[in-house]
Amino acid sequence: MDGEDGEDGEDGGDEPERTNADKAQAAWERATSNPLPEDEDLRQEAYIEMEEALRDDAGLIPLYHGLTERFWYDYVDVPLSGALGAHWQQYNTTTVEGDTDLNLVNSTFDELDPIMSTDTASSAVITQIYENLTAFPNGVPEIENQLMSEYEVSEDGTTWTFTLRDDVQFHDGTEMTAQDVKYSWRRTVESENSERASFTTNQPVGLGIDVETDDDGNVVSDSLAVEVIDDYTIEIQLSGPNPDVLDVIAYSSFAVIPEGYVGDIDGYDGEVSHQEFSTEVANGTGPFELGEFNVDEDVTVVRNDDYYGEVADVEEVNWEIIEDTQAAWTYALEQNADIFAVPTFAYEQDAIDAETDDRGREVGTYGPEGELNEEVNYLGVSEISTFYFGFNVSNTQRAVRQAIAYVMNKEQIVQDVFAGRGTPAYSFLPPAIWPTGNDGYNTFLDEYPYSLGESDLQGAQSVLQEADITSDDPVDLTLTTYESEVFQTAGELIRDLISGTGINMSLETAQFSTLQSRGEDGDLEMYSLGWIWSWPAVPYGMFQLEPLNTDTSTMPSETNGFYLDWQTQLEEEAE
Repeated sequence: MDGEDGEDGEDGGDEPERTNADKAQAAWERATSNPLPEDEDLRQEAYIEMEEALRDDAGLIPLYHGLTERFWYDYVDVPLSGALGAHWQQYNTTTVEGDTDLNLVNSTFDELDPIMSTDTASSAVITQIYENLTAFPNGVPEIENQLMSEYEVSEDGTTWTFTLRDDVQFHDGTEMTAQDVKYSWRRTVESENSERASFTTNQPVGLGIDVETDDDGNVVSDSLAVEVIDDYTIEIQLSGPNPDVLDVIAYSSFAVIPEGYVGDIDGYDGEVSHQEFSTEVANGTGPFELGEFNVDEDVTVVRNDDYYGEVADVEEVNWEIIEDTQAAWTYALEQNADIFAVPTFAYEQDAIDAETDDRGREVGTYGPEGELNEEVNYLGVSEISTFYFGFNVSNTQRAVRQAIAYVMNKEQIVQDVFAGRGTPAYSFLPPAIWPTGNDGYNTFLDEYPYSLGESDLQGAQSVLQEADITSDDPVDLTLTTYESEVFQTAGELIRDLISGTGINMSLETAQFSTLQSRGEDGDLEMYSLGWIWSWPAVPYGMFQLEPLNTDTSTMPSETNGFYLDWQTQLEEEAE
């Protein structure tokens, strides 16, 4: 295309205009090539530029950020949990008036090995028993030291040195040292039981610790670049700078257990078998010790009286494993559970009386309502998660995507379809981890171009008419949702809102695995999916929006981004 006139009367030349994909790709490369702490402002600006480019291209339309709601009886005093979720919370600062036990409900899980935990159910228990060098206390996304006292980073950002606390004992009375940390982290990449090796060796998704592999791609024994300097000092060498190290090592797979406790890596016979370690015995540093674990039935942890931190007031924490929603609700109504959830069928949003605190949490009371005949405490927290409608941009026109954004009244969808149990989303990054904080997020909202908080049919028609799309000359669009009744209902609502504008939307459902396979094959137009952060690091989500990483023709072996094919809009790709 011909360039526009430049400033001062100079000819702008024939350079093509940068696409939004070009802007996003350049921003990602700028962020990842400047990983040092002093580059933080630059990275923040780059991630926001990626959000702006995604918004303007409407390649992905965020729908809502998940809302976690927690209810508890007035005889319980429990700290407020944060956006990372209550499964990060240790219960040594929770009290139960008139009782020595804290009673809760949990879902099914079958292991307590930290390197196997991939769900919040097991994590809620593991957090009581095991600890990490860093932590997010109560799930508030602000990192704090836990088993370490201080750290140092080399000038190039690739060498991290951690100094450990010298007053920590495992539950068996032995002292925690740097050798235990090295052994525990080796298990994340060498044990056949590990589910999270990538969190140790990959960047930007994980730490990116250097490691050697053999010709078959298997990790060479004891090659992970973790060096014990002395009993209380450990050093790691990264493949490249990583500003999110402290966040990543708070994840449960990096929890510390005694050196040689399990013999599932070379050089160790183990004190217990892995089967025993998964369900029968535990040996951590946390405020509680494992009491009993009956898979699919219940779990009990008991107070660690020798804990180096604040010793728990309650003597035991008990979880009853209940999968049936009605049964769990009945269990809570009978006050067998002290902290609980209210199922959607019994939920009434008008029964909430809450105010917003300085972290954006809704704090107050709920009820009496329905079968719940007393007022209980209430907490509503917007999770660090985003559920969205995505588009393969090579299969859809930008005007069509923008028109959908115009008619999508997210407040209405969240209220009518999801019973108000979500926070309408206007960005992929949740507000809790917005790079420039609440003020920056509000500025982003002020610039939202698709009629914030309403369904703008006129705006949709206008952008479609500019692309010569009308009811007389329409285009077809298929929305594929996974087998979720609420997302199907949301799709029906969007279809009805866009009807008559020139977009003929049809709906289909697919099993989750089928949707994933079709996405990787580039065989989707519009689809529904979600992303939940395991730790509050911006690049942990944004890497999936790098245009070159959304190339479905090389998924999943070479690329692992969202199913957008946004790379087709890069200048060099489009030529």
